[in-house]
Amino acid sequence: MKNEIDRGGAHHPLIELTLARLREFLREPEALFWTFVFPIIMSVALAIAFPGSGVKPAVVGIEPGDRGAAIRQALAATQGITIRDIRPGDEERALREGEVHLLIVPTDPPAYRYDVAREESHLARLLVDDALKRAAGRKDPFSAREEPVRIAGSRYVDWLIPGIVGMTIMGTSMWGIGFSVVQTRMRKVLKRLIASPMRKHEFLLAQIGGRLVFLAPEAGVPLLLGAFVLGMPIRGSMLSISVVCLVGALAFGGLGLLLASRARTFEAISGLMNLAMVPMWVVSGVFFSSSNFPQAVQPIIQALPLTALINALRAVILEGAGTAGVWRELAVLAAWGVVGFGVALRIFRWR
Repeated sequence: MKNEIDRGGAHHPLIELTLARLREFLREPEALFWTFVFPIIMSVALAIAFPGSGVKPAVVGIEPGDRGAAIRQALAATQGITIRDIRPGDEERALREGEVHLLIVPTDPPAYRYDVAREESHLARLLVDDALKRAAGRKDPFSAREEPVRIAGSRYVDWLIPGIVGMTIMGTSMWGIGFSVVQTRMRKVLKRLIASPMRKHEFLLAQIGGRLVFLAPEAGVPLLLGAFVLGMPIRGSMLSISVVCLVGALAFGGLGLLLASRARTFEAISGLMNLAMVPMWVVSGVFFSSSNFPQAVQPIIQALPLTALINALRAVILEGAGTAGVWRELAVLAAWGVVGFGVALRIFRWR
């Protein structure tokens, strides 16, 4: 009875704290920028850099002058090869910076210089070698019929946008919750809340609830941009996408609470957040496939929450999988969320 009188007819503490967290977020233009504007800028920039439309030509360098005239003429008639003049002494820089994929030394026979670590250089070498041998009169036994196909969703930008969405959910959930809790602790507000009828779990749940309100726009804006501006296919249902995003946000919300449960300064929480997030940015397949890493570390990579979230988003969006088809990823995310929140609830300190 005393608690009800003290509240003065106010809402439940969980609702009041959630509303307060929303007001704090709306008063932070930086948070609005990183949540809604930055993912759009990142998606558009990478879509321009990696358009994924058509076949990129093999860029071949050759020194200017009469010595390479015959080679230049033979390659000019070959589709898929772009010729650039590279002056003597500039060859190493052109290869190192990727200005050209292959250098041709116009000797007899010609010599090819290329970086063996670059896949595009190997392809350029095959194209150039075939073109020059054909120009020299080589006869092939047959000419295969080409049947080019276009598969929706195979472009780099289609593959990238779900990764951007997953990275955004992780960032806003962890940074938003972590900084909010530490800021409240630094302002001595948490000490005052001890005397209120609010319980510890209500405070922690309110931090997660405040972030979930913005989950729909922060995930929906990049997906709408990809679908209606960049032509990305969305094969899965909106319900499945929503479930994956919600479970992912809860997982990272629990992890954010765990990291902020004892941190007392912005420097401390910043270090903990970077320690947790930066490795996942690198290995979880945001900008390139996580399969590029050695097989020995794949079990660890697949157990990371960002890897699970991105894999689930790509499966639902690009392959049309339902929630049953990504149950393993959802289980990984749920485990991170439950364990993170449980440990945070146990070790959290008001002071």
